[in-house]
Amino acid sequence: MKMARRERAVSQRTMASSVGRVSPAVAGPSNARMPNYVRWRTDGASYFFTVVTYRRRRLFNDPVARRCLRRAFVDVRRQWPFDMFASVLLPDHLHCLWTLPDGDDRFPMRWANIKRLFTQSYLAAGADELPVTSNRDRHNERGVWQPRYWEHRIRGEDEWFAFRDYIHLNPVKHGLVEDPLKWPWSSVHRHLRLGWLDADWTSWSPIKADIVGE
Repeated sequence: MKMARRERAVSQRTMASSVGRVSPAVAGPSNARMPNYVRWRTDGASYFFTVVTYRRRRLFNDPVARRCLRRAFVDVRRQWPFDMFASVLLPDHLHCLWTLPDGDDRFPMRWANIKRLFTQSYLAAGADELPVTSNRDRHNERGVWQPRYWEHRIRGEDEWFAFRDYIHLNPVKHGLVEDPLKWPWSSVHRHLRLGWLDADWTSWSPIKADIVGE
């Protein structure tokens, strides 16, 4: 997938300088710098994740759930830092693009703690959970998250920006909005404010046709 010329200029200006700061949609302000262009391309320590609620329950229509998730991300990132370059929160799942510190591949531990902290705080706030199977009950699993998630290790520049666009176009893909800017729980707004995306990026995103059609 060939990246548009204007997008390449934006990526070189912002990522190579590594001076921006990311404020993810669900995690709040971050003290971690934007991933360095050379580092992520050579080390490959960047990942795309999809994490889904149990039985696709639309938990994140609830503002209490959104606040609990944000706090879980903040607490985990404080103890085990990582960059979250892009993210979007939908009613029953979330997508995000992470870069871990050099020499660190412990994303399973991070996700386990994000899920655990969210579950604890959300249920403590008075929320309920779905009934689970006997097998899940034997393993002390709660009816809040699907037990697994999907991850993909980013292999290069084209994948990096393709997944970035996929994340930002996801609310449109699911029919929640017609314009990605109308979805509030997305990092697209910060990317536009900081000049990491052009205002007309949807008109030339190379994956738009695959996601929402033409």
